[in-house]
Parts: sequence; C-alpha cells; structure tokens
Amino acid sequence: MGTLTRRERTLIGLAVAGLLVVALYLYVVEPLVVRGRELAELAPAREATLEVRRRLIAQRPRLTEELNEAGRSFEEQAARLLPGPTPPLAASELQKLVKEVAAAANVDVRSERVLPPADLAGLQEVPIELTVTGNMRETMTLLYQIERTTRLLTVRDIKVRVVAVGQPRELLTTLTVAGYLLPPPAGAGTN
Repeated sequence: MGTLTRRERTLIGLAVAGLLVVALYLYVVEPLVVRGRELAELAPAREATLEVRRRLIAQRPRLTEELNEAGRSFEEQAARLLPGPTPPLAASELQKLVKEVAAAANVDVRSERVLPPADLAGLQEVPIELTVTGNMRETMTLLYQIERTTRLLTVRDIKVRVVAVGQPRELLTTLTVAGYLLPPPAGAGTN
C-alpha cells in the first residue's frame, strides 16, 4: 500500500474529526442535556418538598408546646390512676377507697370480691364487685360519690334488687367498680 495523498489524509482527518464530534455529542453533550431536562422537571417537585419541610420546621415551637401540654395532661390524669405497682396492691387500695365512700354514703357493705384484672388499651383495669344495702337516696349518694372521687373509677355493672318484698325502701345493690393502673414497664421485674 502506498502513501496517502494529501487530499486523502485531509478526508480521513475530517472523517475522524466528524466521528469524534458525533461521539462527543452522543456520549457527553446529549447525556448532559437529558440530565439537565430531568433536573428541570424535578425542580418543582423538590421545591414543593422543601416548602413542606420548611412549614413543618416552622411548626416546631407549636408542636413542642402541644407535646408539653399533652405531657402535663397525661401527668394530671396519671395522678388519678390507682397507686401500686401491681394489680393486687391497686385492688387493695380500690377496696379501701370504695369502703370509705360507702361509709360516707351511709350504706352497709355486705360483701366484696376482687375480680381478675384486664388489659385495656395500655392500662390495666382492676375491678371489684361490691354488694351494699341502703335506701334509694343512700344508693344514689354512693354512686354519685364514686363518680366524684379523686381517682378515676367507673361503675361497669350495677344490679339493684329489693331486700324484702315487705320492705321496698331497702335496696340490695351489686356494683362492679373498676379502677385503672398503668402496667409496669416491660422488663421491670426481670433481673
């Protein structure tokens, strides 16, 4: 093969230069243009996300205050729960409280029984069943005072009967009164 003429070398050089320009466009310029378009399309969505996050950050003082208020409210309500780390101790405290309320209402406590505790939405419900005798006014006073105690108590069940047919004013009332207790933290009893 002979040497190339100047014209052939120029054509080959132009062809190589053209190939380099096309390759440069296809592998450098075109990906940069596509990337620029994609970023331009993503910019509004990212700006919207940034604006939402800025609003969220701006709400921080208000949310912190709401959290503190919720904490104070929780502490106030937790003070109304039964004391005692376990359901039996809480049941004992509940029995003592209900007996005091019954004595203040002038009703006679005939029987009392501790029912098994139940887990209830993050709290332990500690119920007792109580049978009392008294007239209508005393029974209503008992129910009113149970509702107004400093502890959070609910009357889950109530059955009212006449003690004797000859004495319609004397009522035999069976109440199920429940108090509430925060369950011990998980792993608190294990060493």
